[in-house]
Amino acid sequence: MGFNCGIVGLPNVGKSTLFNALTATAQAESANYPFCTIEPNAGRVAVPDDRLAVLAELASSAQVVPTYLEFVDIAGLVRGANKGEGLGNKFLSHIRKVDAVCHVLRCFDDGGITHVEGEVDPVRDAEIVETELLLADLDAMERRFEATEKRAKGGDKDARAQLQLLEPVMTVLQDGRPARAADISDDQQSDFRELQLLTAKPVLYVCNVDEHSAANGNAHTAGVEAMAAANGAATVIVSAEIESQIVQLDDLGDRAEYLEGLGLTETGLSRVIQAGYGLLQLITFFTVGPKETHAWTVASAATAYEAAGRIHTDFQRGFIRAETIGYDDYVEHGGESGARDAGRMRQEGRDYKVRDGDVMLFRFNV
Repeated sequence: MGFNCGIVGLPNVGKSTLFNALTATAQAESANYPFCTIEPNAGRVAVPDDRLAVLAELASSAQVVPTYLEFVDIAGLVRGANKGEGLGNKFLSHIRKVDAVCHVLRCFDDGGITHVEGEVDPVRDAEIVETELLLADLDAMERRFEATEKRAKGGDKDARAQLQLLEPVMTVLQDGRPARAADISDDQQSDFRELQLLTAKPVLYVCNVDEHSAANGNAHTAGVEAMAAANGAATVIVSAEIESQIVQLDDLGDRAEYLEGLGLTETGLSRVIQAGYGLLQLITFFTVGPKETHAWTVASAATAYEAAGRIHTDFQRGFIRAETIGYDDYVEHGGESGARDAGRMRQEGRDYKVRDGDVMLFRFNV
């Protein structure tokens, strides 16, 4: 699995249309009324990576296995969601379970599609959702902080230590800033994640535009990009309608021709995945052989020992070494044998930091 990304936003911004297009399914009903998505829908999509085909050809692999990204379509939030308005509390709990938030914003004008706020203003929409998430976090943190503070005053050493984490988080939330803005030390990161705060999750703003704005954006997307830049967030411009058309084209040549006619070089899915990988600081390594060429996703700071565990616990438990070839070296020398003969295969230990594109063969003994 690459990572798990929750698609959120106000009703009628194109979340379900985008979800259906990205996953090439009809799991989520698209309708011109709020709350058409009652339960979160999950769909896995293969992560496009041109390197897979190149490696598979060099190794004469019988099968190609990509890594996957999971999208979770979560129903639209409205003002007051943190107090249970609409279907608020239920959906807020769904957001807590995802790794990152893919925030879809309506950046197109269409009088035939109603807007829950009466008019199109994506920056305002983003602020509405962010405020609801922040208020929900603040409410949860106030209760947690009060209980922890009482225990700390009673002499509980663990509670005193926990306050050192909770205090900076409370400060930013009370200032109206997301939890991810808190200054959290490296050794507190694990405990911070366990708080499962909604506003601690990385955010990618997806600007859903009309077909004519897909290549260069419009005034709405310019406003979103300015807002995102000020908050240190990323944006991607996507036309859910274009994505819906693309998935109906089975021939890759037809897809490329269709995109070219719109002034695009890649699909919205590719751009969302690339931005998402950067957002969560993920990288891809490969295992290559005659049976299969397989892509795997790990965090950018992952060690060879951790990468081995992504494949199988036995690989990790009995780890001896990782025979590693960089992707460029593998291709330049025509595969594993050529790279080894050229001295480009490295023997790496368990603490080696995996690099994006590494082709790895794990030696282990259980």
